Amino acid sequence: MGLQPLEFSDCYLDSPWFRERIRAHEAELERTNKFIKELIKDGKNLIAATKSLSAAQRKFAHSLRDFKFEFIGDAETDDERCIDASLREFSNFLKNLEEQREIMALSVTETLIKPLEKFRKEQLGAVKEEKKKFDKETEKNYSLIDKHLNLSAKKKDSHLQEADIQVEQNRQHFYELSLEYVCKLQEIQERKKFEFVEPMLSFFQGMFTFYHQGHELAKDFNHYKMELQINIQNTRNRFEGTRSEVEELMNKIRQNPKDHKRASQFTAEGYLYVQEKRPAPFGSSWVKHYCMYRKAAKKFNIIPFEHRSGGKLGDGEVFFLKECTKRHTDSIDRRFCFDVEAADRPGAALTMQAFSEEERKQWLEALGGKEALLHSFNRAIIPRPEGSAQLDKMGFTILRKCISAVETRGINDQGLYRVVGVSSKVQRLLSMLMDVKTCNEVDLENSIDWEVKTITSALKQYLRSLPEPLMTYELHGDFIVPAKSGSPESRVNAIHFLVHKLPEKNKEMLDILVKHLTNVSNHSKQNLMTVANLGVVFGPTLMRPQEETVAAIMDLKFQNIVVEILIENHEKIFKTLPDATFPEPVSLSTSPPNAPPRQSKRQGQRTKRPVAVYNLCLELEDGDSANLPKADTTTGNLDSLSSPSPTTAAVPGSLGPDKNHLADGSSFGDWASPVPCQMRSPMVQWLNTQSPTTPSCSPAVTPPSPKPPPSPLSLPAAIVDKPPESVVNRKARAVYPCEAEHSSELSFEIGAIFEDVQTSREPGWLEGTLNGKRGLIPQNYVKLL
Repeated sequence: MGLQPLEFSDCYLDSPWFRERIRAHEAELERTNKFIKELIKDGKNLIAATKSLSAAQRKFAHSLRDFKFEFIGDAETDDERCIDASLREFSNFLKNLEEQREIMALSVTETLIKPLEKFRKEQLGAVKEEKKKFDKETEKNYSLIDKHLNLSAKKKDSHLQEADIQVEQNRQHFYELSLEYVCKLQEIQERKKFEFVEPMLSFFQGMFTFYHQGHELAKDFNHYKMELQINIQNTRNRFEGTRSEVEELMNKIRQNPKDHKRASQFTAEGYLYVQEKRPAPFGSSWVKHYCMYRKAAKKFNIIPFEHRSGGKLGDGEVFFLKECTKRHTDSIDRRFCFDVEAADRPGAALTMQAFSEEERKQWLEALGGKEALLHSFNRAIIPRPEGSAQLDKMGFTILRKCISAVETRGINDQGLYRVVGVSSKVQRLLSMLMDVKTCNEVDLENSIDWEVKTITSALKQYLRSLPEPLMTYELHGDFIVPAKSGSPESRVNAIHFLVHKLPEKNKEMLDILVKHLTNVSNHSKQNLMTVANLGVVFGPTLMRPQEETVAAIMDLKFQNIVVEILIENHEKIFKTLPDATFPEPVSLSTSPPNAPPRQSKRQGQRTKRPVAVYNLCLELEDGDSANLPKADTTTGNLDSLSSPSPTTAAVPGSLGPDKNHLADGSSFGDWASPVPCQMRSPMVQWLNTQSPTTPSCSPAVTPPSPKPPPSPLSLPAAIVDKPPESVVNRKARAVYPCEAEHSSELSFEIGAIFEDVQTSREPGWLEGTLNGKRGLIPQNYVKLL
């Protein structure tokens, strides 16, 4: 049962039970007061915790915003660019969420804390004051009554009458105060129901508003989330292929490291111990140096380097070789030594020590000394044995028979071209198809002897067995470059142009195959083979680099994008002629190319990369979560034009890359530095031309020739402006805007004219003067005049 009502008539009786009811009301109000006091305290703690959470979230968002992924190679895929940008998107999402949380925290103060404090102070506080007055008057009233009743009856009447009047007045005042107090008690009991609950309602309304706004943010974020999931899945699939390729190359090099020496601009390079002579009491010491020699210029670079001191690089030295002489053990108490004499220091020879006798002989051969071997530091070129498959009439017959059978029998088979046939059956079918006597006897459309997966594997093996990939080694780098940058339209236009540069037979066969793949992708809801999946499967089949290196493997993902573009734009690319007046490489409204990496140790290296402007047209089907097959890519070294070519593209399987490579036994090339893949193209051969006058990074070390990243869209040689080997006193015009990230660089807008432009010691950079200030300019941001 609740509190009993306080009757006004009871104020005059003031019975014990009336007093009990008053005390019950007072106790309830005191409990309410304590509860509100605790609630206000908890509310303030909630606000403080909310602010702490918000601060932590903002710090987390700030950390996300500041972190940037670095990538291997000279460009990223659009998926990787989206993943790079995702951290900033996450940061912005958290920032927006915390702005709403901050509004909610302010609303808690205004809608809950302040109203409750006001109710407690003005209402409950007023009742306390009334209670004090009531208790005081009660004490006064009954004390006066006790005193009045103790008066002697013998007092004068006038005195007694005056006392009676005074007591009566006091009793009336007490009754009035009692009535007001009773009224206030009951009023506050009723008032607290809305004065207390209404702020709570406002608090929850603010909290629900925050959650609703969070829900709206999540809805806005959902579309981006779905796209990002596709980007992540594509990147994961490419990673699986890349990882298997890297492991395979690592195993090849582990088994035969001598056949995989890194292609280099130097005739010889490696570590040698150099004798440093000291004053007589101290004798001499041997210091390890990294040595590099160019035979054409007879230029010898040596630079001290000690691995055990944390990789400390010392001051190097450059001299021109006069002669080299082998040292015998009877003249020096060390093995594997030889003397090198500098042209500018006659008679002052440097004594050097190789790691082994074999290495000494190689150095002697490279330096023109005696006892030269028949091989040099540059790896031997191992000729690639030609496969039996040819791009001839029989090849077109094989292609058409396989395509017809697949489209008749298995166009809706799940994992088409990803599911691998039994190797022995695939080899037998391909042998029969390539034999003139048995080819016409093979009925692929009606025979149940040949499974669809056997036919698709045979088709892929035929394409991989060609002496040269269908899209040729010569144009491999040109095809790769558009996939690295530019707008979707510029990519399609560039690949359209390049397809029509293929030999006629290559283009015809590619047309037939891509038309079939377009048909396969149109049935992707049934066979789960989206354009992206087909790109992963046929990227390494239609495109291959001439040599396999880690740099090439890290670049392999772009050839998948090329195949995707071919499939998505088959009609335009193969059924129409490219525009004779090819457009500018990239619209100036798009992102400029990546600036080349800085080789110096100072701060200010560029980290800006173009924002993704091309999203793959994908559908995330149930089967897309499987690991897709690996792919090949290219490297960027001119020497690779004469290196062996691999045919180790994977036959894709239903759950991951197929390990049963149908290889022709040829070996891959050597390790190469990660340079842009378009260097293999004739249009950029100038980048790999070695010049004895090439400037060095420092007074003592001559770096490789400048290797800037690809232009926004690499075009055929007739379209790309070829800079000379060494730029001296030229003018240049900016084709992209640039903001300097270091004091040694220049900031400029499009159209800026640079004076006195010349090659910089920084690979990929030029030096020039703009508005009286001299500094570094990214080479691929300007056009020489």
